[in-house]
Amino acid sequence: MKLRLFSALLLAGLLTAAAAFARQPVDELYDKAEYRIAMRDSVKLYTAVYTPKTDAKAPILIFRTPYGCAPYGPGEFPRGFGSGYMRSYIDRGYIVVMQDVRGRFMSEGEFVHVRPAGYGETDETTDSYDTVDWLVKNIPGNNGRVGFAGCSYPGFYALMGGLSGHPAVKAVSPQAPVTDWYMGDDVHHNGILMLSDAVRFLNSMNTPSGHTPTDRMPRRELTFSPDDRTFFLEHPTRADLTTLLAPNAFWEEMSGHPDYDEWWRARDTRRACYNIRPAMLVVGGTYDAEDCYGAWNLYRAVVRQSAQTPVHLVVGPWSHGAWRGDGRRLGDFDFGEEASGRYYMEHFEAPFFDCHLWTRDTVDRLPPVAVFSSGDDRWHAFGRWTPAGARRMTFYLADGGRLTTEKPAARNSSTSYLSDPADPVPYLETPGLGRPKEYMVADQRFLAGRKDVLTFVTEPLAEDMTLVGPVEATLEAALSTSDADFVVKLIDCFPDGGGEAGMQMLVRGDAVRGRYRDGFARPKAFSPGKPECVRLRMPDIAHTFRAGHRIMVQVQSSWFPLMERSPQQFVDLWSCAASDFVPCRVTLFHQRDRASFISVHKL
Repeated sequence: MKLRLFSALLLAGLLTAAAAFARQPVDELYDKAEYRIAMRDSVKLYTAVYTPKTDAKAPILIFRTPYGCAPYGPGEFPRGFGSGYMRSYIDRGYIVVMQDVRGRFMSEGEFVHVRPAGYGETDETTDSYDTVDWLVKNIPGNNGRVGFAGCSYPGFYALMGGLSGHPAVKAVSPQAPVTDWYMGDDVHHNGILMLSDAVRFLNSMNTPSGHTPTDRMPRRELTFSPDDRTFFLEHPTRADLTTLLAPNAFWEEMSGHPDYDEWWRARDTRRACYNIRPAMLVVGGTYDAEDCYGAWNLYRAVVRQSAQTPVHLVVGPWSHGAWRGDGRRLGDFDFGEEASGRYYMEHFEAPFFDCHLWTRDTVDRLPPVAVFSSGDDRWHAFGRWTPAGARRMTFYLADGGRLTTEKPAARNSSTSYLSDPADPVPYLETPGLGRPKEYMVADQRFLAGRKDVLTFVTEPLAEDMTLVGPVEATLEAALSTSDADFVVKLIDCFPDGGGEAGMQMLVRGDAVRGRYRDGFARPKAFSPGKPECVRLRMPDIAHTFRAGHRIMVQVQSSWFPLMERSPQQFVDLWSCAASDFVPCRVTLFHQRDRASFISVHKL
C-alpha cells in the first residue's frame, strides 16, 4: 500500500484551521504565562503556557525538556514558534506547554539521567501526572484532553507522560526516544562506548547536586584539539576520560556497571511499557546517528507488551530530528519532497494529534506502520513491522571477497586481518571536530586498501531489491588475543556512471564487543585460536538496492573515534592502561561448518 493513496485526503481538513492564523505574528495570536507547578513532594517545576487568544476550547500539548525553555520572561516567545514544526501547532490553535524537567534550568529538585519509572516516590511519570492534573484544572479554555511530544531526550519524557496514567492524556509521540543507553542510542551500542557522542553529551549534561533554578546551566568546558581522532588517541582510556570529565556523577556511577546489570536494566524504558492508555505515535529516522535504536525497539515493546494500545510507527530517511526540519537531504542524497518535514507534519503527526486531542476524524487514515525506503525514495504502508510479507534472506561471506546467497561448500576457508589499536579504522575520511550526521550515509571508498577491513560483495543485481527489518550478523571467528570488537557494515555499491558513480553508500553499520557473545550480563574471554560464534543485531533498515548495484558487507574491529577502541584483551575497561591495548589477529571463517553471514528481510 502506498501512502499517496490517502495523503491527498488529509490536506484539506488539516489546513483549514491553519489558514486563519497563517503568517500572523505569534504574539498577536497567543498569550504567555509562566508558572511554577508544585509536584507531590513540593518541588516546583517551571512551566511556560502559551494559550491562543480565542474563546474556543483547545487541547493541551506538553513538551518536557532538560534543555531549557528559553526565552524566559513574560511576553517572550520561542523563535521556533514563528515557522516550521512548532508553528504548525500554533496555527492549529493548540495550548502549548513547555516545562523544564526536575533539576534543570528554572525547575527545582535534583536531576537524574533517564530517571527510571518507579524511582522512589517521584519519577518522570509522577511529575508528568502532577503537571497534567494542575494544567487541566487551572488553565482556562482547555478541553480536558492532553498530549505529550518530544524528540531525543524529550522523547523519553514524552513516553513518561504516556506512562503517567492520568486520564486526560489521550495521545503521546515519543520521537527518536532515549530507550536503552547500554544496548543502543547515543551512549553505548552493545556495550561499546560511543566515544565522541557520549563524552560530549555527558559533559554538557553534567548537572551538579544542589541545583538552584537558573536560566543558564553551568557547563564544564572540554576542548577537543586539533580534531577528535587525535584527541582520543591522546586520551586512550576510560580512566583518562574520567579525569577529564570529573566531577561527573553519572559518568562515575556508570563506571561501576561495565556489564548489562540491573542498574542498566532499570534504565531501559521498555520495562515500563505495559497497559499504556493513550494512543502512541513513535517516530524515528533510519539514518539517525543518535537514537536510531530507540524508535524501532520502543515500537516493538509496545506492540508486544501493550497490545491494546493504538500505536503507529513512522520512520523516514532522516537524521536525528530531521522530520522537524528540512528532512529531505542528508549528505550527498536528496530523498525528495515526501521526506520533507512539511510532508511529515501534514501527513503523520498533525493528523495523529488532531484526531485524539481535537477529536477530528483523521487518524483512521494513517496506517499502523509507515516506512520510507531510501534508494527508491518512497513510502510504504504496512499493518505491522517487520512486514508480514517480507521474506528472510541470508547473505553468506565467501572466499575471494564474495557475498552470495549460497551457503559455502568449502571445508576450509577463512580470511584474517590484524587489528591494531594504534591505527584504528576511521569512520570518516577526514578527521574533524564533532560527529557529523552525514556519516550514516557516507561513501566508504576511502577505506580501500586498508588490510584491516574485510570486504565481501555480490554480483550486480538483476533487479531492484528492497531490504527491510533488522540486520543480523553471525560471525564465526577466532582471535589471537582474549577479546576484540566486531564492526559490521552493510553498503550499497553504485555502478559506474551517473551522479554517484562508484559510490559505496553506508546503509547500516554497528558493532558488538566480543566478550558479550554469550550475553551482555556475562562477559567471557576468548581462548586464543579457538573459533567462537559472535552475533550482532543491528537497527532496522528500509533501503532499495537498485538493479545494477551491488550489496557489500565489511567487517572490521574498530570504528574510531565514533566508538571507543577495545584493548583487545579481557581486562577491566574502566581501569586498564594504555599499555593494555595490543594488536589482535582476527580470523573470520566462511566454510561449510563455520559459515559467517548476515540476514535481513526482502519485500
